[in-house]
Amino acid sequence: MNIGILTHEPFFPPSGGGSSQAIYLVEEMARRGHAVHLFAPQRDDVAGLEARFGIKIHPFTAWQMGRYTSLRNLKYLAYPIFLERLVNKTARDVKFDVLLAQHAISCVAAGRLRSRLGCAVAMNFLDYLTGYFDSWPKYLAPPALVSRLKHFELSLPLKFQAEGIFTISDELSDLFQTDGYPAKRILPVYYQPTFRTSPTPLVVMHGSLDHHHINDFGAQAMLRIFEKCPGTKFRFVGKKTVALTRTLEMVKGRIPNSSIECTGFVPYADVAGKIHDATVGIVPYAPSTGAHCTMVAKTVEYAAMGVPMVCTPLRGTMRYWGGNPVIRFSEMNPDSFAEKVLGWFNEPLANRHAWGRSASAKVQAELDWQPFSRRVVERLENIHGGRGGTTTKN
Repeated sequence: MNIGILTHEPFFPPSGGGSSQAIYLVEEMARRGHAVHLFAPQRDDVAGLEARFGIKIHPFTAWQMGRYTSLRNLKYLAYPIFLERLVNKTARDVKFDVLLAQHAISCVAAGRLRSRLGCAVAMNFLDYLTGYFDSWPKYLAPPALVSRLKHFELSLPLKFQAEGIFTISDELSDLFQTDGYPAKRILPVYYQPTFRTSPTPLVVMHGSLDHHHINDFGAQAMLRIFEKCPGTKFRFVGKKTVALTRTLEMVKGRIPNSSIECTGFVPYADVAGKIHDATVGIVPYAPSTGAHCTMVAKTVEYAAMGVPMVCTPLRGTMRYWGGNPVIRFSEMNPDSFAEKVLGWFNEPLANRHAWGRSASAKVQAELDWQPFSRRVVERLENIHGGRGGTTTKN
């Protein structure tokens, strides 16, 4: 097949847990003999990456794209229009069999191209992007606008008659089914321990640290943890964003600067070195439709390293981890969250290590990228075969 992959994130190096998926997908596609065309805002070493992965990269260069770029949301809104033009231009010389869109932003472009190019379209929802706006400040995300955006995102597969979709969680799959998309066309695809725990209680959080990740809730929980255990250290792994800065302002004067470490941006390949010695990994997400509809990638990172964790009661994450002892879910209040974190400080090491090894094994068995990529590419091949297609290369 000729497969076009559309994404709004740079291909390499990956900028986060979700974006790292594309690397394994293209490797599996190339291994199975498919011709892969990647449309992405990839600016660096394009020729080298094409040779390394055996693919053709069509770089988007109209403007800088990324999680921390200025005017990010406006650029996200405009990106599908320009991405569509880029694919259209390439389609003059390449007949695409399947377009795979990564994230909702690219799904818009892929959907609009489906009938024009006469190809199948699969949409990969690695999160419920607009659902996260539920927990953003209202001046940044007016509720009426957010409601319309959320409905638009859920409507994409039906609106454009996508042949198949992938979802990051069963919770998100349920929402698409409720909106009328056939269950048979949905495939949920959910995302090496060291066990070297810091001698001082160390609470670690990794992520893009946006408004729905860290906010008043996180600040209040930090204060309660530090009040009861003044020796606690906090480490934030990720860019020092507006949301993180605002959170740290709330604890200023009550938690000393020496107890808080902000690493700044860390390349995804190096993140493990910043979380492996945590006493507890935390996911203090505010409740939102987006947060409920993901299986939080941070929990996978912590579990892979054998790090115990505490998470707010997010439905998609709770459904995946169930009663696994390596993760404890708080109530939706800072006192409960703090108590769950403090509870890990006194947990016997034998328990921590046993539960950590078990959780790490679960990640390796169920979420390893190779079987994950196989399931996705096999579904794409079935979609193509169901349309009476034969394998083509270009």
